[in-house]
Amino acid sequence: MNDILLEILFILCGMVSLITSFYSFKDEEHPTRIGSTLFWGLLGIIFIFGPYIPANITGIILIVMAVLTATKRVRAGSTRDATDEEYRKKKSNEIGNAIFIPALMIAIFAFGIAQFTDLDGLVGLGIGAVVGLVIGLILTKSQTSEALQSGGNMLQQIGSPSLLPQILAALGALFNAAGVGEVIASGISRIIPAENIVLGVIAYYAGMMIFTMIMGNAFAAFSVITVGVGAPFVLAQGANPAIVGALAMTAGYCGTLLTPMAANFNIVPAAILEMKDKNKVMKSQFPIALVMFIIHIIWILIFAL
Repeated sequence: MNDILLEILFILCGMVSLITSFYSFKDEEHPTRIGSTLFWGLLGIIFIFGPYIPANITGIILIVMAVLTATKRVRAGSTRDATDEEYRKKKSNEIGNAIFIPALMIAIFAFGIAQFTDLDGLVGLGIGAVVGLVIGLILTKSQTSEALQSGGNMLQQIGSPSLLPQILAALGALFNAAGVGEVIASGISRIIPAENIVLGVIAYYAGMMIFTMIMGNAFAAFSVITVGVGAPFVLAQGANPAIVGALAMTAGYCGTLLTPMAANFNIVPAAILEMKDKNKVMKSQFPIALVMFIIHIIWILIFAL
């Protein structure tokens, strides 16, 4: 049942991509009409027919999508929203804080299904999104076509970075299988003495932050850096594994604040808010990330060693 529901959710994602492709093609003033249409159309095909497409064909499709992105042929269209600004302000005043109910449904369903059923949290996340959409349509009294068009416009504004979570998750698994952690450990052992736990802690947490910036995800970085640096240079010296592990993960989050690879946190807000400086979110977060990283080092030296 879990696999069937996941496949249905992937098909729904593919349908959203195809709808976005349709709106891109329909927009005659689109600056990259053909490229954007092709990109979102190919993505929709992968989501819907992925299990039935040979892996090498899927690889070719991904290369085509990468070329379209690299040549800047994937951009937002000229139509930003299905409704005008005055209408949206009026509806905002009418609905008030109830507008947050659809978003809360996503969290409630994801948690509830993961905790109290045999289904995965990812299934709960998808079901919550569908329920949130239905409630949103009821609250706003909007047409389904308006939701589809607005969703397509938002996806175009985010662009190809919307795929980063899936790509980075696969990259993390690939790095782990390829033994990148062992390679990192070998390189660090030539610089840092194995018995110097203070330098080991600094290397471990700096590695978590830097590798998270590369991967865009502290979870993907954790297994690689912990195996390569944390285990031989910190845990092997007698440090408390519970404290060290928990702080290593949040040290990685310091890197999340500083990288465009963490698209959900740093790229999506800038795109949705239509900020002129696309790096403004990361620039604003830099001092906080630096201070928090230093606090991590001090905290572990006091409580974990």
